[in-house]
Parts: sequence; C-alpha cells; structure tokens
Amino acid sequence: MPNGIIIIDKPAGWTSMDVCAKLRGILREKRVGHAGTLDPMATGVLPVFIGSATKAVSFADDGKKEYIAGLRLGVTTDTQDTTGAILTTAPVTVTREEIAAVLPRFTGELQQIPPMYSAIKINGQKLYDLARKGKEVERKPRSVTIYELELLEQNDEGDYILRCVCSKGTYIRTLCHDIGQALGCGAAMSSLRRTMAAGFPIERSVTVEDVQAQGEALLLPLDAYFENYPAYRIPSPKREARVRNGNPITDPALADGRYRVYGADGTFLCLSEAKGGVLTAIKNFFGT
Repeated sequence: MPNGIIIIDKPAGWTSMDVCAKLRGILREKRVGHAGTLDPMATGVLPVFIGSATKAVSFADDGKKEYIAGLRLGVTTDTQDTTGAILTTAPVTVTREEIAAVLPRFTGELQQIPPMYSAIKINGQKLYDLARKGKEVERKPRSVTIYELELLEQNDEGDYILRCVCSKGTYIRTLCHDIGQALGCGAAMSSLRRTMAAGFPIERSVTVEDVQAQGEALLLPLDAYFENYPAYRIPSPKREARVRNGNPITDPALADGRYRVYGADGTFLCLSEAKGGVLTAIKNFFGT
C-alpha cells in the first residue's frame, strides 16, 4: 500500500483535484490529498500526499510559497487574470522603473481583498459560484504577507515577470490587479508558476507522466516534509511505548522546539514539541 509524498509539477489546464484523481488511479490508493490549491491556468509545485501521509496535509499548507507571475498592464478582468472577461483597457505609459518603484508598497503585511472568483465561502456559498451568477458580495480584507517581490524581465508578449515569496492565502492575481491600480493603468495576471511550496522547490518535482512510468518509486517518505526539524530517536523501548500510547516523555537535555521523533528501529513516529524538557506529540504518524 503506497504511503508518502510526491511533488507534482502541475500542468496547465488541470485542477489540483484532477491531479489527485489521476494519481489515485495510477497508484491505486484512495487516500490522496494535496496542499495549496493551484488554479487551472497555473503550473508548478503541487505537494500531493498519498495513503497515511495525508495526515500531514494540514502542516504542508502552511509556510512560505514562491511564484513566478506574468503581469499584463493596461487591462482588468472579472477574474483578475487573463482567462476572464475584460472589464477595462487603458494605454500603458509606465516605465520599468516606475513599476519597480511601486513594488515596495506591496511588500510586508498587507490587507488583501479576495477576488470574487475564489473558493472562499461566505454564508455557506463559494464566491466563484456567486460570481458565475453575476453576483458580487462584500469581502472582508485578509491579512497576508509578501516577503519578497522582485521585478524580473519582460517576456515576448510584453508582460512583466514578477517573482513573489508570500504567505499562504495570498492571491497573486489580486496582487497583480492591485499593482495595476496603483500604476493607474490596470493589470491582470497573465501566467503563474509556483516554484516552491511546503519547503519543496520546483527542482524536486516530477510530472504526472513520470509517475505513470515509475509509480511508487517516486514517493518521498513522509518525514521528508519535516526534514528542516532536528531528529530525535527515543532512547528506550519503555519511552517509545509511552509515545505510542499518546503520552509525553521527558528529556532534560532537549532544547525547546519541534522535532522529528523516531523509534528505536528508525520508524518515524510523530512530530513533537519540546518545552522545558518535556516532549509532547503534535501529530502522530505511526499506524495507517
């Protein structure tokens, strides 16, 4: 039975759930979940969790994400990207230097109003369902953080390319829209590629075709997601039994922080938090 993580380079035109459905068929495992939804037009890093590894999905959705996005000036759309219906057009007279000068206004902690074409629910209804009916409702701003925002090159279509490192919950198409508003000519996102998520860079990704050809051999072990935390091996069978029964253990030598916890035989057991020499499980991963 397959268990582990696979980092898919999502192709354009697929939903994140399309990828999960395909992998269910290839790997013959019903328990498949993904972290950090990508819109159909987007490509790039989509962490997918297989089998018992689905227990870690909630952890993987946290943390920083990196994107490379196309910024098309002079147009606004109802979806805030170039797949939507055009709302306005305007001549573009701003220079590269003017674009670069406005970017610092969009770094740090921001209040971002989610787009109508999003899966956020208001009063039990998804916004995109309301948007498709031609309705628009008030959305409360949400706090997001832009850690890095860099202007790269201009592509053959004349779009400017941005590199953005941001917190979860950030809408890059809304960022593009807001930059366009600040520049006075409007803008929409013309392309999006996620190059890092859940700590995994694009270089560690594989394609759906790769999985079709190689199957389970491409699965990373679950503890690969927690590799940035130090490892702690339980020193005795008695203490391991306590952990497996859901109890904390003590070790005065442990510094405060999070740890990957392993049994005596090297089995990854849980992600735990040490505080004052007491190690308590945050999430157990042993069993199925």
